[in-house]
Amino acid sequence: MNDPNVSDAIYQKITASPKFKELVSRRKSFAVKLSLFVLVTYYAFMLTVAFAPHLLKLPFSSSGILSVGFPIGAAMMFVYWLLTGWYVSRANTEFDALNEDIIKDSTK
Repeated sequence: MNDPNVSDAIYQKITASPKFKELVSRRKSFAVKLSLFVLVTYYAFMLTVAFAPHLLKLPFSSSGILSVGFPIGAAMMFVYWLLTGWYVSRANTEFDALNEDIIKDSTK
């Protein structure tokens, strides 16, 4: 398999495969949606910090010393962690299964 023409032929076969195009499309769509969610929520929080910090200074409870900003920030980090796990889970199941199908089809 050291022949460069063989690897070029396999590369061409893979990139022309409808399953490959489906994999690229689904993975890109999922990644873009997750990225947009993270960026929008993060920058909304940062803009709130910059332009309306009084909203985040409000007390979380009437008797506590914790402000509203801390649990919101912690919740954001927790949600981002969950989203990362969701991406990894989907990549290891759905995307890897498609990848295996593409490899099988291209090496026939």
